[in-house]
Amino acid sequence: MPRITVPEFTGFKAARRKIAMVTAYDFPQARLVDAAGIEGILVGDSMSMVVQGHDNTLPVTLDEMIYHAEMVGRAVEHALVIVDMPFPSFHLGTHRAIENAGRILKETRCQAVKLEGGVEQAGTIAALVSAGIPVMAHCGLRPQSVHTLGGYKVQRDERELLADAKAAEKAGAFAIVLECIPRAIAKRITETVNIPTIGIGAGADCDGQVLVLHDLLGITTGYVPRFVKPYADLKTEVTRAVTKYRDEVRSGAFPAKEHGYD
Repeated sequence: MPRITVPEFTGFKAARRKIAMVTAYDFPQARLVDAAGIEGILVGDSMSMVVQGHDNTLPVTLDEMIYHAEMVGRAVEHALVIVDMPFPSFHLGTHRAIENAGRILKETRCQAVKLEGGVEQAGTIAALVSAGIPVMAHCGLRPQSVHTLGGYKVQRDERELLADAKAAEKAGAFAIVLECIPRAIAKRITETVNIPTIGIGAGADCDGQVLVLHDLLGITTGYVPRFVKPYADLKTEVTRAVTKYRDEVRSGAFPAKEHGYD
């Protein structure tokens, strides 16, 4: 299958084709997800929590994002790959934002960046797009603003959310993630803008959905958000397999003769 391009991804909305996106943080994850025919892969700053064990997304650095994005980009042959711009890499003025986003595209095989914000980031989005850098916007719950928002809460200000989405589209964003907003508001935004909306905790009326791979596979440790649907229980399977391995090593059953060389 040929690589999905940004214009093709945006065109899925007009074609009424639902978009499935998943996060991936390394080569084997991305290889498996891509082989499943996913349209979009996000190298998310959620790795700060999922992979690195932090309490929020703020600690992950640009260099760390590029390191993981390079592994993902090397694995993918079909999906559109988008990389989160970590805090505060796009808050330092438009020239620094272009420099930082440019590094992501130059040092990985990824095709676009994602940044949080709507109205207040419209200028940055426009500057990146004018520099030839495709941008996916992110409205609603913005994890990088967790301290300002007072926690991970559903965002319900319809006027503000609609303004953010419209501003992102006008600035040139090719798609928008809508996180943790009421379904009715997400539906109205989706019907208002001409670019795809990708929901996460925003209901079924968005043009697509995104989930963290670890949540999808049931290997998340700790709190699992309400909007997550596990499609497997790999946490139990992994624990069972490692426990069996441990027991066989202790008993001498592993390695058996067929696992060695004469």
